[in-house]
Amino acid sequence: MWKNIMAAPEDSILGLTEAFRKESNPRKVNLGVGVYKDDNGNTPILHCVKAAEEILLQKEKTKSYLPISGDPSYAAGVQRLLFGTADEVIQSGRAATVHTPGGTGALRVGADLLKKFKPDAQVWISSPSWANHKGIFDSAGFCLREYPYYKSDTKKIEFEKMLACLEAIPERDIVLLHACCHNPSGVDLTPEQWRKVALISEKKGWTPFLDFAYQGLGLGLVEDRFAVELFALTGMDYFVASSFSKNFGLYNERTGALTIVSPNARESTVALSHLKATVRVCYSNPPAHGGLVVATILNDPALYAQWLGELNGMRERIVGMRSALVDGLAQRGVKGDFSYIKEQRGMFSFSGISETIVTWLREKKGIYVVAGGRINLAGLSTKNIDYVCDSIAEALA
Repeated sequence: MWKNIMAAPEDSILGLTEAFRKESNPRKVNLGVGVYKDDNGNTPILHCVKAAEEILLQKEKTKSYLPISGDPSYAAGVQRLLFGTADEVIQSGRAATVHTPGGTGALRVGADLLKKFKPDAQVWISSPSWANHKGIFDSAGFCLREYPYYKSDTKKIEFEKMLACLEAIPERDIVLLHACCHNPSGVDLTPEQWRKVALISEKKGWTPFLDFAYQGLGLGLVEDRFAVELFALTGMDYFVASSFSKNFGLYNERTGALTIVSPNARESTVALSHLKATVRVCYSNPPAHGGLVVATILNDPALYAQWLGELNGMRERIVGMRSALVDGLAQRGVKGDFSYIKEQRGMFSFSGISETIVTWLREKKGIYVVAGGRINLAGLSTKNIDYVCDSIAEALA
């Protein structure tokens, strides 16, 4: 079957990790894959997660299937994270949530559902965006387009061009937006800019699809959901794909959620029925463990407070590494102003280093950076920051 078929190309990011594993340089540093690491270079299991697992171990009585949409307490907890405990969306029953295998699963379920009811729609994705966005929606059968977002030479959002493009998008189409911590640029819309985007969406009628993979790692748990709450005020239909890989450290549990917000409870019930039908033919029902861990934490006040503390610690460490990188390069007299890295949010930054430098860092120093110069700030630590700064300074000398 395969003798005349070419091998598929490696994933650009996961393939980089595989190359890193084979790297022989003892000082090697992985700034590629989007996984949080502590100052010792480990991806830790949060203490609140361990505590929740102990609770589950004691009370678990079955390994029977979850419902197609997942455990109801999980869906309720996700909605509180998205909208707040007293939000009108929850009280009026306008939100329908299903537990999915990670944020990627949420995006794919949403794509499959939208393709069924919007077969002629185009999906608009920011330029640049997470590489897998195109793969997911292309595989679902959509024609893909791009809207202007980040300009590499100014290190800023091309907002006026972005607005002009959004104004011209037809009503039938779908626009994928990063709710916070834009991947790969790290540059987010301001609240005022979000208001303008929401007004255009409301006026033109296209469907917003918010990718919300990093809640709590930008400005804070509440601050990061600004766009999600803003679109709720419009009364429009929109989608939110949540991931709990980063903010709960549940990478290998593949824990995510897809939430559809509708104008009223009746339409939300219809949306949920079709969500379930889509899930049923895709993976039937979700894996239990990660979702039950999240639900346990969100429904236990002590564990929830512990989680907030650990989440804040992760965010503050990333912010600290941003400052250490910028200050370290300045201290070494590197030409150019890298202060924009301090203004970016989340785990990622478009560092501004060229492809030539990216290749040189990998080949000469064992420092792995994604093509295009995107770096994962969580890959930096007090133990490797000097080596990284020295290496970049040498490369740019």
